[in-house]
Amino acid sequence: GCDSSLNLTSQKAADAVDNIFRSLRDIARARMHMKQFNSIHNPGSNTHQAASYKPLLKQIVEEICNPDRPDPLDIEHMSSGLTDLLKTGFSMFMKVNRPHPGDHPLLIIFMVGGVTVSEVKMVKDLVATYKPGTQ
Repeated sequence: GCDSSLNLTSQKAADAVDNIFRSLRDIARARMHMKQFNSIHNPGSNTHQAASYKPLLKQIVEEICNPDRPDPLDIEHMSSGLTDLLKTGFSMFMKVNRPHPGDHPLLIIFMVGGVTVSEVKMVKDLVATYKPGTQ
């Protein structure tokens, strides 16, 4: 709410900091219901003391592309079309496997807010490591 540093008061600065922390809490709350992607912080353990940071985008791409992982918990397949709706309806009575996002040769990732160049490189390297031939 300040157009110059001359108009800055301690109350305006405190309000700005409160708004930043409120936004951060809202972002954290948005992922609370997730089972797998609820944190980007790994506090470490008794054997490995150092805390580490694992970006959400990296977690998602590893989950999609790693062939050794089971069905993802936080990534849902959305049915579209009559055939998919019928399969979904029959899945209540029979064991029908949902498609895995990594089964397709083309993967489109849409990030609200965009990505940085380093994130694009990270995704490209992860896909090349886990799923060569996937675009």
